Amino acid sequence: MEARFARGAFGPGSPAVVNRDGRTTFEWLDGGFFLVQRWAVDQPMAPNGIAIIGANDDGALVQHYFDSRGVARRYTMTLDGRSWALLRETGTESFHQRYRGEIADDGNSIEGAWESSADGEQWHHDFDLAYRRI
Repeated sequence: MEARFARGAFGPGSPAVVNRDGRTTFEWLDGGFFLVQRWAVDQPMAPNGIAIIGANDDGALVQHYFDSRGVARRYTMTLDGRSWALLRETGTESFHQRYRGEIADDGNSIEGAWESSADGEQWHHDFDLAYRRI
């Protein structure tokens, strides 16, 4: 996993950070109905975590996210051809998020970026996040 953060991402004056030491694994939960994603990042400012991916009652894909900061979130998810998208829209909070990634033709990498929005309409780049199969 490779994350690229712009200068100032971790507070005023913080340097740009490129972290190539993150690891992500995907594995099916027993039964094959849910996919478990685990990640660890060698960057004190970025959280480690786990996500459970599966279909809800109407068949739509969802990701339930939990991290080492105690944060829990729910994202709607789509996988359309080679495009992977996660979206978190909230009615009560002013912190919307989305990830858009493109899976390479050979299936060995995903290039994407996270964005955030205070209102769900005006989106701002947060950081780039790429996955590479090893």
